[in-house]
Amino acid sequence: MGMTLLGFANVVVRYGTNYSLAATEELLTNGFLILTIFGAAIAARRGEHLAVSLFYDLLPASLRKIVFLLSGLFSVALLALSAYFSWEVLMNQLSSGMRSYGLGLPAWYYHVAIPFGFALIIVRYLQRLWDEQRNRDSECVGGANV
Repeated sequence: MGMTLLGFANVVVRYGTNYSLAATEELLTNGFLILTIFGAAIAARRGEHLAVSLFYDLLPASLRKIVFLLSGLFSVALLALSAYFSWEVLMNQLSSGMRSYGLGLPAWYYHVAIPFGFALIIVRYLQRLWDEQRNRDSECVGGANV
């Protein structure tokens, strides 16, 4: 809500005075990035990420398990690479003394949460994969006993 009000204030000032509040743009851009990453961690735990399962649903059960495991492996690998490279950016910002354009703060202030956010997504995604795999196994065992 606060970020929405900040963005609204920036628009009003920009159209009312022909000046822009650079600090608000900086806060909004970095704030929405951080919110997106931590929101993705919540979605990963709940299994609410966008998924296209048309071909997956057409596969036999034996291939579904393989595709499920490969999908999980590739997703975790991509998230790990994202965490690693965002860590590298953070270290570069720390060593170079780079400052933000609007407020003149050290740039790493905004970026410090990003690698940890990606690591959190990995943890939450693995939790969800574990739960889904356990549920699939129990459905198979339960279905075989019927």
